[in-house]
Amino acid sequence: MANCHDLFQKYHDVVKLNFSKKDSLKKGKNALRKKIKEYFSNNLKAESPKFWSQGSYALRTIVNPLDGEYDIDDGVYLQNIGAIKDKWPAPQTVHKWIYDAVKGHTKEDPIDKRTCVRVVYSGQYHVDLPIYGIYNEEHYLAEKGESGWHVSNPQTLHNWFMKQLKVNGEQLRTSVKYLKAWADYQAKTKSVTLPSGLILTVLVAENYTLRDRDDAAFGRTVKNIYQKVSSALVVYNPVDKSEILTERLTDKQKKDFIELLLGLLNSANEALGQQNKKEACKIWRKEFSDRFPCCDDIKESDDKVLHTRAPAILKDDARSA
Repeated sequence: MANCHDLFQKYHDVVKLNFSKKDSLKKGKNALRKKIKEYFSNNLKAESPKFWSQGSYALRTIVNPLDGEYDIDDGVYLQNIGAIKDKWPAPQTVHKWIYDAVKGHTKEDPIDKRTCVRVVYSGQYHVDLPIYGIYNEEHYLAEKGESGWHVSNPQTLHNWFMKQLKVNGEQLRTSVKYLKAWADYQAKTKSVTLPSGLILTVLVAENYTLRDRDDAAFGRTVKNIYQKVSSALVVYNPVDKSEILTERLTDKQKKDFIELLLGLLNSANEALGQQNKKEACKIWRKEFSDRFPCCDDIKESDDKVLHTRAPAILKDDARSA
């Protein structure tokens, strides 16, 4: 079986967030925090909020998107709304506080969305600012519309993933990034809408299989995911089973994802069954885009030594990938 572990590692180096971009995101996030603190202090004459980074930025599963615009989340935890929940201001009110605080920070006006205020750094990234209150040690999200203030604690999901990471190791995190980068490419080239990064992260974490090689681990994990969702794409919040993360996906979006996932599984099976590394590389590259290493760079000597004996992943015997 051709061993493409080194190619996956090179691909990871391309799609992961590099130091300069991490630094840029951190500076942008901190600048917004400063603006919000100043607004609460100077305009509202109120105690400033506290902040907690969440989502893929905090989990370190963020990938370089093909369109170049990152999405990061920075939770705003209000400290000025009092201890009596029934007297909290309406979500629309607290959204306006954050909107007014960050307005003018970038060239584009903020976007007041249902669950957050979004600040767009044009052509670079956008920062989503969900707003929370805490009552009886429970976290409530300020959502506009019928939902209003409702229980939502992203920290529990963060802690759940970190526990999975502690048990399974860093390969789990890289597998998440591989699937997210794959989905980004497929969505762009096929003009479809695929599940969110959160859904993909949960799918990988719940179906991950450790292997000594990234290509084999990814292939087996993809197989596990497909077996779970092929009949029905339903993904629950692992820390709140009453929340169905896939609930907002349309039937077409679910169908598109399952079909593309099957294509990925077939490609993985074919690539892992190859004896020729260059041929295996070409198969992976069709799935991952030209950001995957160039197959023409593979030397004949690499083809001879970087392989192992193992069956294709569709088999379920103990030695399968």
